[in-house]
Amino acid sequence: MGATQKYLLKQIGLLVIGDEILLGRRKDKHVSRAREYFGRINVDIGWIAILGDDLDLLERYFRLVRERGDDCFSFGGIGATPDDRTRQAVARAHDLPVTRHPEAVALLEKQFGEATYPNRILMAELPEGAGLIPNSHNNIPGFYCGRIHCLPGFPEMAWPMVEWVIKHRYRLAPELAEKFISYIVNGAKESELVPLLSSCQSRFPSLKFSSLPRFSDGTSWQIELGIRGSSPHIDGGAEAIVEGVRALGFTLETG
Repeated sequence: MGATQKYLLKQIGLLVIGDEILLGRRKDKHVSRAREYFGRINVDIGWIAILGDDLDLLERYFRLVRERGDDCFSFGGIGATPDDRTRQAVARAHDLPVTRHPEAVALLEKQFGEATYPNRILMAELPEGAGLIPNSHNNIPGFYCGRIHCLPGFPEMAWPMVEWVIKHRYRLAPELAEKFISYIVNGAKESELVPLLSSCQSRFPSLKFSSLPRFSDGTSWQIELGIRGSSPHIDGGAEAIVEGVRALGFTLETG
């Protein structure tokens, strides 16, 4: 599974692992960082999941990611303690054994010497054939298996490793002039706008249409309609929304 092929990256999935996140003992910092970083390089986040240290559940998620062919970044669960189960889950999801990776062993021995054994060496036990992701912070590598990339839970270690993955394993889509346009529709119920949104989505499949109900003053409804996409398609989608809302007898204003 060497890094010889560069994949075109348009969308990623994000997996944050750890009981400490679910139980509130530690605050997740990866989701906000991912939105900022991937937004900057014009890559969408298709899904986000936060899971505990449940080996069977992790295996099912990783197997689903593998079967879908998603590009995934997973944070946490690659240490040497018994609750670190990401390595085993990824191996099981790919129907692979866990073996000691010679390069990972060498890195750990260089970093820790005799203190590598008997416990730290467990971090070199990876899915057979996995590739390594360098860790400039302390030389304990992450790894990738197919298009699943497994990184430490600590952001200061993980995000330089994400950048390495993007640089060495992917090529980015040409930057498009993507825009977001929103309108506030007054007096409408969301259900009354569903046929219009469905029609617009069919006419403009490259755009993303969204609807977000809200109270304007605590008593009356407003609907925020959003359109996201690149020119020139977004202009046609916006025009269709404006004409459709007015044809239904509702007023709207730019959001």
